[in-house]
Amino acid sequence: MIKKPIKNKLRIERHFRVRNKISGTEMKPRLNVFRSNKNIYAQIIDDTKGITLVSASSIDADLKGQVTNGGDKAAAKAVGQLVAKKALEKGIEAVVFDRGGYVYHGRVKELADGAREAGLKF
Repeated sequence: MIKKPIKNKLRIERHFRVRNKISGTEMKPRLNVFRSNKNIYAQIIDDTKGITLVSASSIDADLKGQVTNGGDKAAAKAVGQLVAKKALEKGIEAVVFDRGGYVYHGRVKELADGAREAGLKF
């Protein structure tokens, strides 16, 4: 009997394939996305130094009154705008987008659109 592969295992394999091709530098760090069923998280990472420069999520105190459900498209857009705002304050204007193995659709797309609207280039 053949077992069906688990969705998250396939996502992780896709993520590793993507990570072999893209990397964040000091001039153009990587915008990483992680989504769970209840929340969405975004980090801007400098892979050369191995440090997180900026992070935002739907459970941040900055979004406490704006987001009612952390796992929907509105929350994803708000997180994208927040991470872009924090990045621009630190002088980061351009990033490489890492969708984390997820399909560029729904919440991941909304986060990217929110970051672009707030002024981040990728």
